[in-house]
Amino acid sequence: MMSFDFDLFVIGAGSGGVRAARFSAGFGARVAIAESRYLGGTCVNVGCVPKKLLVYGAHFSDDFAHAPGFGWEAVHPGFDWPTLVANKNREIQRLNEVYRGLLINSGVTLFEGHATLCDAHTVSIAGQRFSAANILLATGSWPQMPDIPGKEYAITSNEAFFLKELPRRVLVVGGGYIAVEFASIFHGLGAQTMLLYRRELFLRGFDRSVREHLRDELSKKGLSLQFNADIARIDKQADGSLAATLKDGRVLGTDCVFYATGRRAMLDGLGLENTAVELDENGFIEVDDEYRTTEPSLRAIGDVIGRVALTPVALAEGMAVARRLFRPEEYRPLDYALIPTAVFSLPNIAMVGLSEEEAVRRGHRVMLFESRFRPLQLTLTGSQERALIKLVVDVDNDRVLGCHMVGPEAGEILQGLAVALKAGATKAVFDETLGIHPTMAEEFVTLRTPLGG
Repeated sequence: MMSFDFDLFVIGAGSGGVRAARFSAGFGARVAIAESRYLGGTCVNVGCVPKKLLVYGAHFSDDFAHAPGFGWEAVHPGFDWPTLVANKNREIQRLNEVYRGLLINSGVTLFEGHATLCDAHTVSIAGQRFSAANILLATGSWPQMPDIPGKEYAITSNEAFFLKELPRRVLVVGGGYIAVEFASIFHGLGAQTMLLYRRELFLRGFDRSVREHLRDELSKKGLSLQFNADIARIDKQADGSLAATLKDGRVLGTDCVFYATGRRAMLDGLGLENTAVELDENGFIEVDDEYRTTEPSLRAIGDVIGRVALTPVALAEGMAVARRLFRPEEYRPLDYALIPTAVFSLPNIAMVGLSEEEAVRRGHRVMLFESRFRPLQLTLTGSQERALIKLVVDVDNDRVLGCHMVGPEAGEILQGLAVALKAGATKAVFDETLGIHPTMAEEFVTLRTPLGG
């Protein structure tokens, strides 16, 4: 039998890696983890957490605008970007220390340095080599942008969190979560913002009604949306501003070009060439249902495998690996169905289950229930923002296949409905459930007439 320094060596101390390391150590394994950048990974440092803090900050512009309708004298407060960034940085530093404490207190050996695979059982850090019976790759993903002239003048989400000043004009490029969220952030904080997307409508994969409703609400707020448009080149002007030349010949002046056009697996300097690990056609690590790579001693989880790039998914995958390796009697495969998700645009959107389009593609006969209304909290204001809620129901068995929402606190509301769908709730169960009045959430249990009914 070979003798190893560790039972498990985790490369990458993001959400999934930390979860796997902590619980494996708790199960009695000898565990080490290496992180070359920042503890907590993308989510804590340049992703979910700081982004949500910026979303909170951006929402105050709406709150101040609505205040006079509730009797507050009109105020026109100033906004200071450096203060928000400094306070955000302080909170992230606190969370970094929380993660460090979680690992150390769990008995995990922490290496803060770049780890490279030497072979299927050996990791090198700063010239030192360590052997492990199992190695877990949890290195996450990294923003990517197209290779166009002038791309060096553009930024990604990595840099956006640390801008010294809030740009006066921002051009956001992309049509996914990050693009839509940051367009809302910049716009809400007072920047003149334009969202540019190369297809006809953003947020592919979400229900069409949700996508169209959000498009209309963002436009009403004054956020400029440019669909079927893309940048050909970026040039820096003498005054420091930027000129973005589009493929249709238009030239847009801006102070910041922000790219959110996808992420790639973060494999730089990892040493995969020293193993038998294989990548899929999109450059993500191939794994089986138990997260084993094509190198039996190596497993991989999280964004680096390109399945579902959400923090709770990485956490669940990390937990699954820890159980499979060190508590196999407790192991159960992760169910990727009915994963709830939210986009923290302004207004928020959230969903769980199938969109109308996906349900039809899968062969379901569906009934649709939908309501569009002005939220009560806006009725005393000049805001014409409208919320949307939608249910997708299977005609044959009455199961609720999907819940969708655009409106305030959509993510908070849909989290509870995710439990209901996971439990197999039918439309009849929704109908028999009493609402909490007056709330937006009660709309989900008061829908009675299907569309077209």
